[in-house]
Amino acid sequence: MIDERLRLHLHQAKEHYAAGEYAQAEPLLLQLIRDGADFPDVYNMLGVSLHTLGKFTAAQQAFEEALRRNPSYTEAALNLAVTYNDMGKYEQAKQAYARAVAPVKAEPRQLDPFAKGKIANLHAATAEAYAGSGLLEEAIAEYRRALELGPTFVDLRARLAGALRDLDRKDEALTEYEQIRSEAPTFLQARIHLGVLYFSLARRDDARREFEFVLQQNPTSKSAQLYLDLLK
Repeated sequence: MIDERLRLHLHQAKEHYAAGEYAQAEPLLLQLIRDGADFPDVYNMLGVSLHTLGKFTAAQQAFEEALRRNPSYTEAALNLAVTYNDMGKYEQAKQAYARAVAPVKAEPRQLDPFAKGKIANLHAATAEAYAGSGLLEEAIAEYRRALELGPTFVDLRARLAGALRDLDRKDEALTEYEQIRSEAPTFLQARIHLGVLYFSLARRDDARREFEFVLQQNPTSKSAQLYLDLLK
């Protein structure tokens, strides 16, 4: 049973936390833990506060403590995955993510859009790490997982298309670039990449249309003008 003094401190900490005042919430949460109010949600709030303040190691420890007290605490597991990812601990991030989504698989329910976005960005960051190491197949798999959660994230679709193109999977890359064109026609960099891909497939008229569209939208595009000159 929490006493009235701790209840007041917890209320104050939650007010600062809800207002995004993490520097003020941190000492209150730490004091609550020292005073015995070491509940999973207190550790989770402390972890979020520490992470936002750039104290990643301490945030990791706080999320791990939350999970020790409540192994099925999905939000803490997801926050831990994000923290591991920001620390470059990609394998641990994947394991924490798997732990976070395990209850979702067991119970057929929908993640809210915010959670979907966080998880999609986690997959995207893992994909970037794989791509940076030259592991394009693994990067493609992570991009596809990200897009399952955020199918309208055209920037991620463009990165997926680029990875497919770099593996010479041109037909698949073309499908992705054409979908971007359909969903975000003014995403000009993707239109340039689409034009170059058309050019490589000897579809010169299609390529010309892409470069001309880009120049209509942005007459100063040197890349589009260069490629158009090459076609001429």
